[in-house]
Amino acid sequence: MTTGTLGLYCKNAILLSVLCGTFALQAMTAEPTWPQFRGPAGMGIVLDTDSNPPANWSEQENITWKTKIPGSGWSSPVIWHDQIWLTTSLNNGQQVFAVCVDTSGKIKHQVKLFDIAKPQVKNALNSYASPSPTIEAGRVYLHFGTYGTACLDTQSGRVLWTRSDLNLDHQEGPGSSIILHDDLLLFHCDGRDVQFVMALNKQTGKTAWKTKRSIDLSKVNDFQRKAFSTPLIVNFQGRAQMISPAAQGCYSYDPQTGRELWKVRYPGFSAVPHPVSQGNLAYVVTDFGKPELWAIRLDGRGDVTDSHVKWKYTSSVCSTPSVVLVDDLIYFVTDKTGVASCLDAKTGKLVWKHRLGGKFSTSPLAVAGKIYFFDRDGKTTVIAQGRKFQQLAVNRLESGCMASPAIIGDTLYLRTATALYRLEQKPAR
Repeated sequence: MTTGTLGLYCKNAILLSVLCGTFALQAMTAEPTWPQFRGPAGMGIVLDTDSNPPANWSEQENITWKTKIPGSGWSSPVIWHDQIWLTTSLNNGQQVFAVCVDTSGKIKHQVKLFDIAKPQVKNALNSYASPSPTIEAGRVYLHFGTYGTACLDTQSGRVLWTRSDLNLDHQEGPGSSIILHDDLLLFHCDGRDVQFVMALNKQTGKTAWKTKRSIDLSKVNDFQRKAFSTPLIVNFQGRAQMISPAAQGCYSYDPQTGRELWKVRYPGFSAVPHPVSQGNLAYVVTDFGKPELWAIRLDGRGDVTDSHVKWKYTSSVCSTPSVVLVDDLIYFVTDKTGVASCLDAKTGKLVWKHRLGGKFSTSPLAVAGKIYFFDRDGKTTVIAQGRKFQQLAVNRLESGCMASPAIIGDTLYLRTATALYRLEQKPAR
């Protein structure tokens, strides 16, 4: 590659990263990786225009393999080349494991990471292995909230380091996933007792920084202090921000230092959805019980509640599944009623609303001009992206999804309550 060609490639890569609002360079390459919750961009979208997973499947159609995963867990699979990693729990949460499945469907590693003498009570819709791992070349990082964090060598399955001293009262069980940024492993610790954000050195597991949430929660009940969302790294005006939804407000931090950049206050807690971002806006769900979707400008400093909220949408917003944003349209589905909505991302105006039916926890996925909605009972509804609702397919498996899927090229990896599936379009006979 010539110097001039290399320079042009780098400029184009930087431009696409800014447009997406994240450090999503991996999504631009052909490398077979899905390194974190909701993929390389962290937003449930596939940027590879050649990716074309199946729109139709059943227990008899378009399944390459189906591997039973021992125990239970709602963590999403992460993928690095020929390895698929996820977590699970056994014995009613008293043991938690890392599981590695290769791309042929064979379990290669099953590594016990922590023994838990007295697991906390969890919500019936949660598990003791809900936070998703994150992976890079040679290492996978696994997180179980208050029960511990670990790093494994991906080839041998050997444990490189663990931490089990970052404790909190989740009340409903752990939910926030971990992300990587440069040499740091980042995650939320929003319990009903303590609320802080952590950064660990990924090589050693030692604390790099720890930042206490700055909003005063002393005037709300303890259950109104917890949250379950996962942070998102965005690149805005050449600088990284970590968008960090919490109870009673959303924060932005410098991910290298933990310094708070801005915050927005709202009356909400226990929110699960992952934020998304595009251009100069971050989109955040505020609450579990009465969720609202807020569009927040990224250029603020300090408390920007009264100045930087561009719009709010308050009707039929998701409580658990995240939103997906593609081509200036935001798609989401409600948990209990299965109502899907499409909003204009710039204005917050409703474009369309349609009842899919079913109950949902899994975050939707956008790929190849389609949006996939996965429900708890095994039904997946596939629609066309766009300003008019168009249903393309309805598929069913024997059990439903609580974990978000992963995609590599034309292959969809889907974790249900009982198994991990590899789904691919089979040639017509």
